[in-house]
Amino acid sequence: MEFAKKLEKISPYPLTEINRKKNELIDRGVDIINFGAGDPDQPTPNHIVQAMHEAIKDSTNHHYPPIKGLKEYRQAAADWMKRRFGIEDLNSETEVISSIGSKESIHNLFLAFVNPGDYAIIPDPGYPVYRTSTIFTLGQPYSMQLRAENGFLPILSNIPQEVAEKAKLLWINYPNNPTGATASLEFFEELVGFCKHYDILLCHDNAYSEIAYDNYKPPSILQVPNAKDIAIEFHSLSKTYNMSGWRIGFVAGNSLGIKGLSQVKSNIDSGVFQAIQKAATEAFVSTTEKHLQSLVAVYQKRRDILIKGLQSLGYPIKANLASLYAWVPVPKNYTSQEFATLLLEKCGIIVVPGNAYGTSGEGFIRIALTVEDKRISQALQRIKDSGLNYI
Repeated sequence: MEFAKKLEKISPYPLTEINRKKNELIDRGVDIINFGAGDPDQPTPNHIVQAMHEAIKDSTNHHYPPIKGLKEYRQAAADWMKRRFGIEDLNSETEVISSIGSKESIHNLFLAFVNPGDYAIIPDPGYPVYRTSTIFTLGQPYSMQLRAENGFLPILSNIPQEVAEKAKLLWINYPNNPTGATASLEFFEELVGFCKHYDILLCHDNAYSEIAYDNYKPPSILQVPNAKDIAIEFHSLSKTYNMSGWRIGFVAGNSLGIKGLSQVKSNIDSGVFQAIQKAATEAFVSTTEKHLQSLVAVYQKRRDILIKGLQSLGYPIKANLASLYAWVPVPKNYTSQEFATLLLEKCGIIVVPGNAYGTSGEGFIRIALTVEDKRISQALQRIKDSGLNYI
């Protein structure tokens, strides 16, 4: 018995190996500070939990849900897009679909559109699922390099014409995982024009749209005029409402993209448990801006502690405007993997080496802001005591 050949091209998911090492060290009695996973450590807001309690007691929610999602959930998502981004014309019937978080719908979109040999244009560094899903569908990943000198934005003119002409999907993700970079609406306009020219479905993974600091408000790709002709956007409640374990999100935009997702989903999964959709609807309807800002303020404080502490140790890093991550250059003479291993072995600190997100991530580590203030300060002290300053 053998695995499919495609699995030979896919490395283990980065956090799987990190969790294995973490558990080994914990078994040895090491006090681990885990900056690896972008999993909110705060509880889901109580009004959402209470809505779930009520919904789960209703036996009508115990059956198979509609594949596209409850009508009220899809409408709540469309209304949220209108309030948040000013997008007036989303049709909740044909331009919105529920998803099991974002990971499921991202993968399913590849199944809907990528044929063997087709290109998928993906960011490097980037969320690993973009590359693995390309491989699973026997497509060809083409990497757009994200470099610090260009604000971690891709240079579209660097994409070869022959790649663009054979590409089915182009993926972006701003606020960005892992770099924490942001993109302007003007850049989104450039992307929309590029994808229209080559007839490529433009896919914006906007999971971190609400995790932003210093009064910054990240835009939606759908704010670009006529973007729905070519673009689709992925949203998740995981980070915004501390609901990562609930597995609920939605996709909005181009109707053909939504139709493709719906067709794949109808053959692969049975949708999101209705009680969760009811609770998510409550999240969209009842969570106030003040409440959201109080959630984000937790991360902003952590960002400030971390960035200030790293700067005091010589690390050339600035505070990013959004996302749950700090993208930190490693000291000279170390690779990303070597430095991540050193932090683990000498300091009991888990970070993700940048090359886990692609070859262009070499020279960086990703630190997630999902650790409480006290533990961030402890980690900084451990780094200082170990002499791992930036040199």
